[in-house]
Amino acid sequence: MKYFIASDIHGSAYYCKQLLDAYKKENANKILLLGDILYHGPRNDLPTEYAPKQVIAMLNNIASDILCVRGNCDTEVDQLVLDFPVLADYCILNHGNKIIFATHGHHYNKSNKPKLHKGDVLLHGHTHIPACEQIDDFHYLNPGSVSIPKENSHHGYMIFEDGIFVWKDLNGQIIQTFDINKF
Repeated sequence: MKYFIASDIHGSAYYCKQLLDAYKKENANKILLLGDILYHGPRNDLPTEYAPKQVIAMLNNIASDILCVRGNCDTEVDQLVLDFPVLADYCILNHGNKIIFATHGHHYNKSNKPKLHKGDVLLHGHTHIPACEQIDDFHYLNPGSVSIPKENSHHGYMIFEDGIFVWKDLNGQIIQTFDINKF
């Protein structure tokens, strides 16, 4: 299974279109969205081409391909217009004897990690800052933000396949690779 992982679209039609173009080029099986789909939030500037209704239409066209967790900017109202579930606080993906605990990051994060076993993965967005690191006995990964990256990072996404996470910019250029099979 090949997963395309992205976070923090924040209603940007411009970056959502680029994201979906990258998804098609990657030929992934599923797209995993780590929250903050439609609303930009009061702490963020308006993203480029802020148009939540256009984002709704683009994502609903591929609803059967999408897995999603709830971000701090996502609400029950968003669920009324999106054709895929968006209100789960987390999602579990299995990889051999390891789990990938995918969440947005506002509840579970490096400071408040869920119960994980050695070698498991905590995957979240929320910070808009990409990360691929080993912390104590677990892995922490973050694809950054599609539309509002912070700390001079790229507009990007991750691919997960065969135990390997690959972080890329929206042009498909590899920024970093992280193999959870090695730990």
